Amino acid sequence: MSGAPLYIFGIDAGDPDFLTRWVASGDMPALAGIMKRGSWGRTGGAELISEHGVWVSIFSGISRRDHGYFYFRQLEPGTYDLKTVTGLDVDAPPFWVQDRLDGRRATVIDIPDYDVVPGLPGVQLCHWATHNNWDPDHFVTAAEPPEVLEEVSRRFAPRLVTVENHDSAVDDDLAILDELLERVAKKGAACRYLLERGDFELFAGVFAESHTANHQFWKYRPELNGGSRVHPRLADGIRDVYRAIDRELGLILERLPPDARVFVVSSVGMDDDFPATGLIEAFCRDFGYQATPKASGSGRSWRPVDIARRLIPERWRLALSRRLSREVRERLLADQFRAATDWSATRAFALPAAYTGFVRVNLRGREPNGIVEPGADYAALLDRLEADLATLVDPLSGEPAVTRTVRTVAAFDCEPHPTLPDLWVDWRPGRFLDRVVHPGGELKQGRPDFYRRSDHSNSGFFAASGPGIPPRGEIGSVDVLDLAPTFLALLGRPPAARMTGAPIRGILA
Repeated sequence: MSGAPLYIFGIDAGDPDFLTRWVASGDMPALAGIMKRGSWGRTGGAELISEHGVWVSIFSGISRRDHGYFYFRQLEPGTYDLKTVTGLDVDAPPFWVQDRLDGRRATVIDIPDYDVVPGLPGVQLCHWATHNNWDPDHFVTAAEPPEVLEEVSRRFAPRLVTVENHDSAVDDDLAILDELLERVAKKGAACRYLLERGDFELFAGVFAESHTANHQFWKYRPELNGGSRVHPRLADGIRDVYRAIDRELGLILERLPPDARVFVVSSVGMDDDFPATGLIEAFCRDFGYQATPKASGSGRSWRPVDIARRLIPERWRLALSRRLSREVRERLLADQFRAATDWSATRAFALPAAYTGFVRVNLRGREPNGIVEPGADYAALLDRLEADLATLVDPLSGEPAVTRTVRTVAAFDCEPHPTLPDLWVDWRPGRFLDRVVHPGGELKQGRPDFYRRSDHSNSGFFAASGPGIPPRGEIGSVDVLDLAPTFLALLGRPPAARMTGAPIRGILA
């Protein structure tokens, strides 16, 4: 199958429940038309165990098992050092780079976690209006040809940045909503402008404003406020941003040729969730998996950072930390992480994270001071970790505090991984778990600096229509890793060598 252009539109963190609800209510008619004319469903699979890296897996077709990216903060392999990681740091190029599409032209705009690739025929615009382009140290706005950035900057904006504010008041949120709606309109206009520049066989672009809107206006949802619309406009803030994206999608569709194949895909969905930053470390330490260094003399550490923690009240420390740059905060966290554990006596340890708990086995031959033997000892330790986690209870509801654990070796069919956690731990959503109990006591966590009442679910969304795509309606769930092979199949190409998925049969005639 080839010849007809392929157009891929991404909705960053486009929640599948929101999308189908607002299609049914008439708020998203452009998406409704695609779903009616073609096939649609949810995305799933092991790749969606973490929000970070999902776009990499979608557009590369390469699994986390191979690219190893799962969070913005990861262990440096072979060390106990923490480092900042983005999709730019891993070897997982998008499908149009792996295949090179026989020299055919492509236009791509704002694909998260991807930079400009020199030498590709067509147009590339990167990090102009993405969810994470507020971090210019890692994501530099660029284009190829370079004059495209100059043209887009002159016609629309130099760079569109919206930063989430989790301590916002109503006036702040109203301003952010207006800013996001303006961004959506400019992104749509920029897409239409680039679509009109010339011939190509692939167009791919992502709207990022839905991601920010999900988090920023989550607290206003009537479902979380006893059915009450606590603010008449912000209660519909998320819907209005999704609706604005659909409006721009409709304007784009009007300009496409009749033989266009159109694909809409989201990365992940949304969950009502609270940070569990301190729980997994408290678990690893209280249950004896992660050893604390023995103090000398008085039994107190006299490192400056530990003295400051004892003398400065927590609320002051949080206020001070907000004034530090992200780079400084990450460096302090990494220093504390290395120094606060006796690695020679540690069997498993927690990696610092906000929501999902990451547990890493101190495995001999992989970690510098690993003490757990590979094979049977490794498997037995995971058994015990999962059994101990199952004893944790939310004291208010009486329900298990941990809803799911996932072993990397099982989910990704691999040996203990050089970068991925060995165990992923999902905590009960719905309220901030300041304490959980177990038969031997309780675990506690204080309110962290990063405190946000929303995180991401493990399912996304897709819809496709056009020549060669049958109108089958809902076809169920598909694996994220099957998307890139499907895109190539629609362009008349086989999966690239590093892809582990296969074209989706329900999408292809």
